[in-house]
Amino acid sequence: MKIKSKILAHEKSIIQIEIGNNYYPKNFLTEENVDIKNGDSEQIKSHHLITEGMVLLDTQMLFSTPQTIIFEIDEESVVMNFICCSNIETHIDQLESEKYSKKNTHNIFYATKYRATIKIPAFEQINYFCIILSKDFYYNIINEDWKLHEKFSKNILHKKSSYLTSKYIPFTPAIQWVIHEIKNCNRQGALQKMYIETKIKELLIHQLETIITIPIQKDQIDEDDYNKLLEAKQILDNDYVHAPTLAELSRLISLNEFKLKKGFKACFGTTVKSYIIKLRMEHAKELFQNKASTVSDVAYKCGYKDVSHFSAAFKNFYGFSPQKFKINWDYIHFWITGLLLLS
Repeated sequence: MKIKSKILAHEKSIIQIEIGNNYYPKNFLTEENVDIKNGDSEQIKSHHLITEGMVLLDTQMLFSTPQTIIFEIDEESVVMNFICCSNIETHIDQLESEKYSKKNTHNIFYATKYRATIKIPAFEQINYFCIILSKDFYYNIINEDWKLHEKFSKNILHKKSSYLTSKYIPFTPAIQWVIHEIKNCNRQGALQKMYIETKIKELLIHQLETIITIPIQKDQIDEDDYNKLLEAKQILDNDYVHAPTLAELSRLISLNEFKLKKGFKACFGTTVKSYIIKLRMEHAKELFQNKASTVSDVAYKCGYKDVSHFSAAFKNFYGFSPQKFKINWDYIHFWITGLLLLS
């Protein structure tokens, strides 16, 4: 598989990577950095993690004049795509897509051969994160027969380029956090490979959760109400620490409480209250990874005024107390640090 990217006005490639298509669990990751600066007129930084069957690209660009970029993959690939900027015009051969990018949205697509023409306006900060997988690598992290992506898998089987869903979907806090963890991974060697592969699987789970359920739910509910329920979910995603009451949320989205309660459960498989708890508990788990965080600190940062209420919610959600989790995490952190020092 060859992956190439270049500015149309330039001869030199920004990205030029060639990998095999097979998945090899014992291969290490190699790292590559591109750093191009031409005064204030052109700034490109791109960090790549590369192994057989997988390339991860984390790219930032800024231009003082409009530019057109050609991006190509010469063989079959599955791409987990995360767009962190707006106003980018994209045309993709064989794939119908939204003309302009929307900030903090994601999708997954399969292409037999991928060629995209990307038009970048002047002074637009570009942030782009994607994971390119060979078909073999993809099917090593997800079973091709699983019902949760049946249509998408059939398109791959019949070599029909397609998106998993027709529209890009907004990031969730979980997706943002996993991307953050990948970008800030400082492990090396076998531990780095294990960690990145685990995070790719985790990211895929979060993508499938947000993408696959939406088209099914939308058919079950009035479109106007459905859009209001999506708005409610986004409000909670944005600030679950100071989450509004059910009555306040109802007023914010202009939907009565009965429709909000019933519709939210139908669309997202959980109640408003349970969803807020889920977001808070996931945030609590992240905060405990900082050794300096105490249980009372984490409780307050997750929106709880009473530590005992927080502890009860945490134990109900994870099956053990926050104190026990913190002790176990500190031990795991100590063990991993020891391994890294020995390697």
